[in-house]
Amino acid sequence: MADTPDRDQKTEAPTGKRLREAAERGDVIQSKELNTALSMFAGAAWIVLAGPWMVGACSKMLEQGLTFTADDIVNFNAARAILSLLAIVAMPLTTLFVCIAVAAIGTPAMTGSLGFRASAIGFKPNKLNPLNGIQRIFGPQGLIEFGKAFLKVLLLGSIAFVALRSRWAEIMGLGRQDIVAALGDIGHIFRFTVLVMAVALGVLAGIDLPIQIIRRNARLRMTKQEVKDEHKENEGSPEMKGHIKGKQRQLLNASARKAVKEATVILTNPTHFAVALRYRPGFDAAPIVLAKGADETAAAIRELASDVAVPILSYPQLTRAIYFTSRPGEIIREDLYIAVATVLAFVFNLDRAMAEGVSQPTVDVPPEARFDENGKTVH
Repeated sequence: MADTPDRDQKTEAPTGKRLREAAERGDVIQSKELNTALSMFAGAAWIVLAGPWMVGACSKMLEQGLTFTADDIVNFNAARAILSLLAIVAMPLTTLFVCIAVAAIGTPAMTGSLGFRASAIGFKPNKLNPLNGIQRIFGPQGLIEFGKAFLKVLLLGSIAFVALRSRWAEIMGLGRQDIVAALGDIGHIFRFTVLVMAVALGVLAGIDLPIQIIRRNARLRMTKQEVKDEHKENEGSPEMKGHIKGKQRQLLNASARKAVKEATVILTNPTHFAVALRYRPGFDAAPIVLAKGADETAAAIRELASDVAVPILSYPQLTRAIYFTSRPGEIIREDLYIAVATVLAFVFNLDRAMAEGVSQPTVDVPPEARFDENGKTVH
């Protein structure tokens, strides 16, 4: 009972299955700051690289729009005129859209959440409930998001003010320049401000992204019981069980399988070793080792014994003693008689012992028959 609170605490990292199921539901890492920062960087890069191209295209479009001949008036075609003007700025605008699209795809790609999820866009009736919407807006999470947005605007506004303040003299001198030079300086100031804002947003994204990763992992953390249940579910699927059983049975030849079915009891390490013993009073002079195995063979012996209802008991020290001192078909060593007899007496009265709640007896293995998992004697 004292362990119950620990089982209810979500102390385990989410498993791969838990993460996949969450992603299928649309629960992925989302960072608005990263999305905004990448979009800002894409826009800044476009302004720096394609800004002069766009300004030139707009100038050419304005010039062409204000220039016309008598033939243009006589054979005026509004659609053709509009298309010809839009064609001038089509390529610069296309590059802008491409940059923004790359930034939009880059965000989920960087966070490992890129992909289409039908369940995430499925119809959810609870989203139509205005009360739920009000609770989201004015609830604790909504207020936290509002506070974050306000602080972000305040911070970015301050950074923009400082950036423009550093070029205040240049801004004040624009009125004394001709229009072409003034427009060029305005462009430089604008590019500088956009780059500063993009860097500031990048810093915010660098802070926000780890927070979002930590929050999602914390949200998806599992209890130890949930991890065990998931493992049992995976191991317990019919396909997996069939595959495991098939592999285990291949490890046992026909004689070994027959020996396990004839066994009186299976002693285990409990995982590394397994020994099948038989003792039939009046027929066997002493307990006989019918089969033994280690690791996967031991697992196969346990699995087959479970299928044919042969009792399986965990006696690590005794199991290792028999495993390292006897071969299949031989009787056990004499100094192990008492220990094995104690176990067999319990097995022969197993039904009554279970009904009365009697636990399996402890046995004493002689010091000279004590081995570790590598077969070395332990004193």
